Amino acid sequence: MIVSLFSMNLSAQVMRAEELEKYAKENYGDKWVDAAENLGSSLVLDKNQSLTYEQIINCGEQTKEQLYITLNHWFAESFNDANSVIKLNDKDAGVIIAKGFVGGIAQHIGGMTAYNVNIHPVIKVDIKDKKIRVTYTLQYYEVEQNIGGGWMGAFSAGTTGQPADTTKKTEKWGIETCYPFSPKDQHKAKKTSSKALIMAHAYSNVIMDKIEEAVKNGLVGNENDDW
Repeated sequence: MIVSLFSMNLSAQVMRAEELEKYAKENYGDKWVDAAENLGSSLVLDKNQSLTYEQIINCGEQTKEQLYITLNHWFAESFNDANSVIKLNDKDAGVIIAKGFVGGIAQHIGGMTAYNVNIHPVIKVDIKDKKIRVTYTLQYYEVEQNIGGGWMGAFSAGTTGQPADTTKKTEKWGIETCYPFSPKDQHKAKKTSSKALIMAHAYSNVIMDKIEEAVKNGLVGNENDDW
């Protein structure tokens, strides 16, 4: 039951949750601490202590207006619920900003406390004639803690027949306070922080790839003037 509560939630238009974890394992392995250590050696947090990726995508001869129409369509399909929303959409300025959501990118069930990690990455696209710039920023991990919901609580409930007393709270863990950016991990959750980093990094790759695919080949493959 505890595991089922931590099932991952990701918009199907971007990638299903199980596919994201499979993608991460295929590219970085399933030894999360080792993978995070290797990846962390090549990552630098920005001046706000956020994890930021940037990619410029050349888009052939497409005009700013053509690219805006395609991207507006993609964002409308991909960020359309209470958790994933478009925050700014300015056609004249050529800017679209959305706040995404991936739930349950990492979990940990300890003796007394169970953790569930979510992320809310910000995806910004700047649009010009013939090219776009995609910026993916993650400011923190959102950590849902179920104090008393660990395996000891589950064991106690099984032996007594009574549900364990639990307390729920949500914290924001700064990226810089987590492994591998903080070598000892200030939250004493090294494996959880490691998997969170790998999954967040994998999601940035997926976002970049999906946007590039959309602007180069369209969302459904029939976007042309021959109709």
